[in-house]
Amino acid sequence: MSSEVVITVKNLSKSYHIYEQPRDRLKQFVLPSLQGLVGMTRKRYYRDFWALRDISFEVRRGETIGVLGRNGSGKSTLLQMIAGTLTPSSGQVAIGGKITALLELGAGFNPEFTGRENVFLNAAIFGLQREQIEQKFEEIAAFADIGEFIEQPVKTYSSGMYARLAFAVATALDPEILVVDEILSVGDVFFQARCMRKLDEFRERGGTVFFVTHDTYSVERICTRAIVLDKGQKVFEGGTADAVNVYYKMSREEPTVAAASVVAGQKDIAAQSAAAIAMPAAEPVPVRRDHVVDDGTAYIEQVYVLNAHGESSLNYTVGEWLTVKLNVLFSADYDQIDFGVGIRDRSGTLIGGAHTFYSGNPVGPVRAGERRLLTARIKAELMPGEYLLIAGIAQHDSLQSYRECYGLYDFTAISITGNRKFWGAVRLPAEIEAAGAIAGVDVGQHAVEALSSTN
Repeated sequence: MSSEVVITVKNLSKSYHIYEQPRDRLKQFVLPSLQGLVGMTRKRYYRDFWALRDISFEVRRGETIGVLGRNGSGKSTLLQMIAGTLTPSSGQVAIGGKITALLELGAGFNPEFTGRENVFLNAAIFGLQREQIEQKFEEIAAFADIGEFIEQPVKTYSSGMYARLAFAVATALDPEILVVDEILSVGDVFFQARCMRKLDEFRERGGTVFFVTHDTYSVERICTRAIVLDKGQKVFEGGTADAVNVYYKMSREEPTVAAASVVAGQKDIAAQSAAAIAMPAAEPVPVRRDHVVDDGTAYIEQVYVLNAHGESSLNYTVGEWLTVKLNVLFSADYDQIDFGVGIRDRSGTLIGGAHTFYSGNPVGPVRAGERRLLTARIKAELMPGEYLLIAGIAQHDSLQSYRECYGLYDFTAISITGNRKFWGAVRLPAEIEAAGAIAGVDVGQHAVEALSSTN
């Protein structure tokens, strides 16, 4: 990494005029000038919304900087001003190199042109001669990997095909600085892996990458530093692991009115259930019921997510225990029944969890009208990130044959922060052994001879 600064952002701010109603826009355009002419105090018919306020940082050649932040934090606004497509309200941006920006899906593409024609169009916009892009076309087509669609109008492309071609063109134009919005999130996992390798190669050649994402894995995987934005202000700049922790520790949004009503309803249920089961002292979590599978024989009334101190919490550190308690009302008799609590990643993949079927200790017998408080404890041996919780009641005949009595999917999200001391996304039981050198044997030469003898 060079010491040369290629992006300088100093006291950068961007505000927008927000009008309460359409006619206020016309009033603002006409009336203040008239008020000034007659000596009246000029009235404003808008309020200021600051998308960014007083942002400063520097980026050096060869760095890869990730920008994290929740929706509305100002990430895309910042990228647009760095790319030069948006004018700041105040402050300065200085760029010291040839910059290529991927800010919006399909930006710069003519939808009526074929993929091939758009490659040459973009190359011309960036000042490349036709002969130069002809030499690079096969490389672009191979990276985009869209087959015969390269000869079809881009208006027929899927979002993933748009992203493939846009990224292939942008990286082939020999930029010194690559600015990327969240366009890569639309590609499949294989395309994303190729992009990661391409960005690594680009940085090794001295290129600078500045990109916005919600994907904390990408930040830790390829970035040298990270910036965290919140409500238009920079709240952190530094190491990627620390940035990820700050991102997940930022205060969550206040519960909506709907969520508050859910909590109120849960309190009523808790009062009715108190005589039947001993409820935890902590508050239950607001439960999302977007995806429920049930047969009417069981109902998860409340869910408690508790830390080691018995307090309600949705934020945990790596390796910390979390306890999930389910308040379940049964509407049928069962000699035995199973329940489980699982953790899924954002793609919907089940990472793991606790389940009575796999531990061999089902619940039962239970009777219709009975309530049970079911408890699962899980150790969060996970890489830092955000995960979804699922819970379910089921009757199992075998591993493959079971009936869901009540499945509650992605009912809440938890955040894991901190530093992991294991390799990979989860901790697996493992042993490792490093033997000493074999006396009298040149291991490297021995391996070469063994390899040669098999060919």
